[in-house]
Amino acid sequence: MITSPQNPQIKHIQRLQNKSRDRKIEQAFVVEGVRLGEEALQYGWTPEIVLYAENLDERGLQVVNQFQAQGVSVNQVTLEVMQAASDTETPQGLLMVLPLKGQPQPQKLDFVLIPDAVRDPGNLGTLFRTALAAGVDLVILPPGTVDPLSPKVVRAAMGAHFRLPIVKTSWNEIKEMVKPLRVFVAEAKKGISYTKADLRYPLALVIGNEACGPGQEAQQLANDWLHIPMPGEVESLNAAIAGSVLMFEVVRQRTEIK
Repeated sequence: MITSPQNPQIKHIQRLQNKSRDRKIEQAFVVEGVRLGEEALQYGWTPEIVLYAENLDERGLQVVNQFQAQGVSVNQVTLEVMQAASDTETPQGLLMVLPLKGQPQPQKLDFVLIPDAVRDPGNLGTLFRTALAAGVDLVILPPGTVDPLSPKVVRAAMGAHFRLPIVKTSWNEIKEMVKPLRVFVAEAKKGISYTKADLRYPLALVIGNEACGPGQEAQQLANDWLHIPMPGEVESLNAAIAGSVLMFEVVRQRTEIK
């Protein structure tokens, strides 16, 4: 059992929790919680390290036992140590360090999401989860977007990282990737109402930064502009809500029986 927060393994996990640079160098990230442990097992993600608290429930212990059977390094820790390693105020008692592995990208793109410089981790994670639910083929992250492997993004995504293809790349590369697609850029007060656009064809959907909207590079890609009518007295919706509304309008149009 690990009893000291000063243990080198705990310090290593803290660095992965706190620093994007360390996640990039180590090519690893931290996942917490029994549900995400179950999803990691289901989708074939094998942790490098598993920590579990001494008060972990039976469901969580089943996850631990399955990882241990795979030969994963498993350590029990005190509640104090789990608190030190966790990124949450109330840890769930199970923490895993996972090696980064990308999901295979589809050869033909039909539905792409581009969160443009979205900086709020909760918003980005929610966009990932919604993108998975809506059947998005690929999420492309331009420069300036929050680290997709930060703990808050991973929590908000609720396992989407295990199944959703996500790539970080330059605007020059993005321009090449979306050439076969029609690019729709969301803007609070510009373009046509989202329900009037024909979204049944292969497309890329750009959701802009929470404060500033789509940047110049995103605007240059636009074939069409979309907005969500808001009769109430608000200037805009946050990126996660706007993106979710628009992604499921694509789903509605593509599944609606004429």
